[in-house]
Amino acid sequence: MKQRLAAVLAADMAGYSRLMEADEAGTLARLRTHRIELIDPAIAKNEGRIIKTTGDGMLVEFQSVTDAVKCAVEVQQRMRRRNADVAQDRRIEFRIGINLGDVIEVGDDIYGDGVNIAARLQSSAPPGGIVISSTVYDQVRNKVPVGFDFLGQLEVKNVAEGVPSYAVRIGEAAPASKAERPHEAYRQRTPPAAAPAPPEPSLFEPGSTAVYRALAAAAILVAVINLMTSRDSFWSKWPIATFALIAGLQWARTQTRFDRRTMALIVLGLGLVMINVLTGGVWAQWPLLAIAILIVIRWLGIRR
Repeated sequence: MKQRLAAVLAADMAGYSRLMEADEAGTLARLRTHRIELIDPAIAKNEGRIIKTTGDGMLVEFQSVTDAVKCAVEVQQRMRRRNADVAQDRRIEFRIGINLGDVIEVGDDIYGDGVNIAARLQSSAPPGGIVISSTVYDQVRNKVPVGFDFLGQLEVKNVAEGVPSYAVRIGEAAPASKAERPHEAYRQRTPPAAAPAPPEPSLFEPGSTAVYRALAAAAILVAVINLMTSRDSFWSKWPIATFALIAGLQWARTQTRFDRRTMALIVLGLGLVMINVLTGGVWAQWPLLAIAILIVIRWLGIRR
């Protein structure tokens, strides 16, 4: 057995029993056609590995969460087109859930919370919909050209805390009716969950002044130790300069008015000037020129 991190996609065919009861042979033939022509090629194209299949669903592992979401979106978009001319009660539609989490590998199979959460996300999705966990959302929100709707906390068996989940909005061609919107359908299928507890405050949380207070206190402490141990040598200038650079980079990281990377480059430039002044000579002009070029390139990229 081996434990590792994996992107897990769980898919299930909606209304499988009803379709099989109405036309078993025809349903199996159409499902097989969809797999051969659409589903399996989409999985292969996005470097997925089919772990197992059931009569109406499958479990697939991907090396990348981006590939998993791209595969799911492609399948659902193409299934919509295939179902456009099919009567509502004969359509084959899939529910898909995607999670990034720890799995336990046993032979060719995988188990664990990573798989259980993916299956729970899948069961909460509406027919033709995709629901992802927050771990997936954090990785793909700026990488895949789709929208997302926050659904709240999803309760999962054997998982103490709820799993924050998101519905993937596939296409914006026309406004959907209330029953067709993935997030509305989710809310109809799932009882409302309690609001998530606020996260514990972090020292480096944007907007927090704790990090600046801590760095200032450290700088004062180092200066006092310097004065008490050696008045002839001002050795504390280096740790104090380091604290100042850390504070500047934290400030750049929490910027909302200016571009954060540009501000970080400016802070690094000021840090070089400070080090140059402390060491003597004039050597910082060349790294400062390189930083200035990077700032211009960044600015031109933002302008585009």
